[in-house]
Amino acid sequence: MTSVFKRSILSLLFLLSFIASSEGETSLSENRESLVSAETGIETPKLVFVIPINEAINQANLFVLRRGLKEAIRKNVDMVILDMDTPGGSLDICLEMMEMLDYFEGQTATYINPDAISAGAFIASACDKIYFSTKGKMGAAAVILGTGEDVPDTARMKIESYLLANIRVLSEGYRYRAEVIRAMFDSEYELIIDDELIKPKGELLTLTAKQALAQYGDPSVALLADGMDDSIEALLNQEFGTGGYRLERFKITYSEEWAKWLANITPILLGAGMLFLFIEFKTPGFGVFGIVGILLLGLFFISQNIAGLAGNEAILFFALGLICLGVEIFILPGFFIFGLLGLVLIIGSLLFAMTDFWPGQGQGGTLFSFELLQLPLTNLVIALGLAILGALVFARLFKGSFIERSIVLTSSLNSKKESAEQVPQAELIGKQGISITRLNPSGLIEIDGKQYEAHAEINYIEKDKAVLVCSMDNFKIDVKEHIN
Repeated sequence: MTSVFKRSILSLLFLLSFIASSEGETSLSENRESLVSAETGIETPKLVFVIPINEAINQANLFVLRRGLKEAIRKNVDMVILDMDTPGGSLDICLEMMEMLDYFEGQTATYINPDAISAGAFIASACDKIYFSTKGKMGAAAVILGTGEDVPDTARMKIESYLLANIRVLSEGYRYRAEVIRAMFDSEYELIIDDELIKPKGELLTLTAKQALAQYGDPSVALLADGMDDSIEALLNQEFGTGGYRLERFKITYSEEWAKWLANITPILLGAGMLFLFIEFKTPGFGVFGIVGILLLGLFFISQNIAGLAGNEAILFFALGLICLGVEIFILPGFFIFGLLGLVLIIGSLLFAMTDFWPGQGQGGTLFSFELLQLPLTNLVIALGLAILGALVFARLFKGSFIERSIVLTSSLNSKKESAEQVPQAELIGKQGISITRLNPSGLIEIDGKQYEAHAEINYIEKDKAVLVCSMDNFKIDVKEHIN
């Protein structure tokens, strides 16, 4: 197991090093481009990053936006555009997506292509600019239950009051935006501008592109839209001029829905992975338990990565933790330091993989907070509980097997077992016995019909092997395999 374990970890480390070096080369090339531009005095084109927000507002779109914004921040993007076509969706996720936009310090915009309905209208309102395709529609943002039914009056008033407060903050500097968005979700609100009734009571406002571009006031400004055209490129040509920008699109994968499902069972994936790896460490060779454990933890890290949480750093720390545990178990058993360091690295990497860190977060402030770590800690505690429960279930289901002997301490074994503390050193040192469990590195031996807890001096000793007592230290019996 030791050689396979080492080869697997080294391969993982090599892969991570390659990825990290590739990312470093990309950053270096971008810095060189900026340096050349600064030296020549030529203004560099604005970097515009397009993130697609399609279909219902759910966790999949949350993952896309999170990953897209983090990538935009790392690339020093000037402008992010949400290419939006959604019928609405979850209010909770909608609010979380609106908050995410605050992490990006550049300009934000939404291109309504063609629909930003319900939750989509709220997300669009959180952007600096709102562009429309020629067939764009935005509005009908009434709050309803997931079943499609109306929210009870008291709850609806509280939600609408909270939404209105957020919209007012987001709409500062925009003449009509707060009023228009309110007319989209408050059916009792009557929208009148320049003596024109735009939305009567009892209805919800839904604007077409032409209606959003209509001019009101003195001086006149558009009701809601900052522009309208058949493509994002055409709008950017108006904004920055031809050649005044570089357009990049966030590459969405088809794994978001899969990751959304996996994210819902994160504690189960984590707990099962830790359980199987624990059993693998306690059993000889490298087999199905190790493979299943690695696959489950691999799925955990992949799902967190797709969700925009885990990066290569978390996987690297986890691999280093496994290496330290391997050193503690197979090379320097009983040394303690490597085992402790390994556990710290593994637990830290698992928490890091579930924590929503943003590029540049913590500069000039506190990196960690209880709010930030609350969900990761909860998931980790649940996972550890599931792992312990699983170990007990395995021990009962496979009673009498190597699994029981590996997982459960031998309290249920023969009452004849004695500790080293009860036996004078001179009576045991140099005596021969037999291992009645696998010593990995600790287990049970039998000498003269009595059972003792013992520790393998070198590596591990299989069951039913002749052993020789080498020494006793701090009430611990050290043995080695005895070959006649």
